[in-house]
Amino acid sequence: MKYETQKIALAYFAVALGLFAIQITVGLLLGWVYVSPNFLSELVPFNTLRMLHTNSLIVWLLLGFFGAAYFLLPEEAEREIHSSKLAYLQLAILVIGTLGVVVTYLFNLFEGNWLLGKEGREFIEQPKWVKAGIVVAALIFLYNVTMTVLAGRKTAISNILLMGLWGLALLFLFSFYNPENLALDKQYWWNIVHLWVEGVWELIMASILAYLMLKLTGVDREVVEKWLYVIVAAALFSGILGTGHHYYWIGMPGYWQWIGSIFSSLEVVPFFAMMAFAFVMVWKGRRDHPNKAALLWSLGCATLAFFGAGVWGFLHTLHGVNFYTHGTQITAAHGHLAFYGAYVSLNIAIFTYAMPILLGRDPYNQVLNMAAFWLMSAGMVFMTVVLTFAGVLQTHLQRVLGEYYMEVQDQLAIFYWMRFGAGVVVFIGVLLLIYSLAFPRREVVSAEPSVAAE
Repeated sequence: MKYETQKIALAYFAVALGLFAIQITVGLLLGWVYVSPNFLSELVPFNTLRMLHTNSLIVWLLLGFFGAAYFLLPEEAEREIHSSKLAYLQLAILVIGTLGVVVTYLFNLFEGNWLLGKEGREFIEQPKWVKAGIVVAALIFLYNVTMTVLAGRKTAISNILLMGLWGLALLFLFSFYNPENLALDKQYWWNIVHLWVEGVWELIMASILAYLMLKLTGVDREVVEKWLYVIVAAALFSGILGTGHHYYWIGMPGYWQWIGSIFSSLEVVPFFAMMAFAFVMVWKGRRDHPNKAALLWSLGCATLAFFGAGVWGFLHTLHGVNFYTHGTQITAAHGHLAFYGAYVSLNIAIFTYAMPILLGRDPYNQVLNMAAFWLMSAGMVFMTVVLTFAGVLQTHLQRVLGEYYMEVQDQLAIFYWMRFGAGVVVFIGVLLLIYSLAFPRREVVSAEPSVAAE
């Protein structure tokens, strides 16, 4: 480890992994509710479990991004983080806000209160006081990392990472605007949800992946940066107007069907470019890096993101197809593999690379870590395939033949059992992963050049 303030990342990674465990546990409970609908219905309703599942996903991914920024920016800027105290204050605000959200959801506190009660907008149900805390934490973070970069070396990786992080924070401000008109509400809501995951988050993903390729493969920085610019240009070109594929059926003008279909079809391009980038960098690289697990997660991230976000997204993005498939299990199949491939795997890749360095040890428990990768990835891919079959059947029975929703759900039971089985496999993989990261070997890194010298 070259810079003392890189240790800030360790606290963020630890909290993120804790929330990851909670998210997967709640996801497993949700999978069981699909096969046993009355399970926990009196204690914790399905909608509350779903809020906890989706919101813990968003928060732990964000904490991973913040931790990654605190880890890699000192090396890119060649200086310490501007203020470690502000970084820990930011983490404390986010943890308090997260606890506030969980308590509010579980006990349905302050129902209807404009400041303290939860709101009804998916992914951004947080009470307004929590949203205000998130904005304060984001401002602290942006000030801290921007001052770090401005005072040090500027690189393509740090500049694009900053662009993505600024975009992430600014787009969240739309969560405070909740118009009464439902079509208008959805238009602004997608400015957060879509422009995050298919816009600025892709910039964050590309920059962190570029950093990992730089460190793990030994390819020249100039080559990495050229690829990075191409990927970012493709992501922004397709992703911004690609928002239109959410406007098909919410009361927006009809021309959005064409804009959304054309540009969202192009959204597969940056994900293909990221996959090609990762494999070409490894092929061109001359370094036999000791951290094989981090390299596996990096390649897995690029590959599964292409299939989950790219291919499965394309399957139902054209408006003629989306008319029938919208809101079916096909959407769930796409969402699970896209988030897992693009962002969950990315965070785990940077955790796997950085934590041995932060703890001053050689890459550790790599067999367990790589076993976790194959278990989690296989489980998620199987879950995606199962949900895809369920979605196709649901689309035909419900949207084409006109059968009632609940009758169709009964006919999908076998797929939900298989989805639950896949969830169990993913859960086991997560336990292995957390164990491999939290309980390293005791050997201290030698003085000779190694991963700790990166």
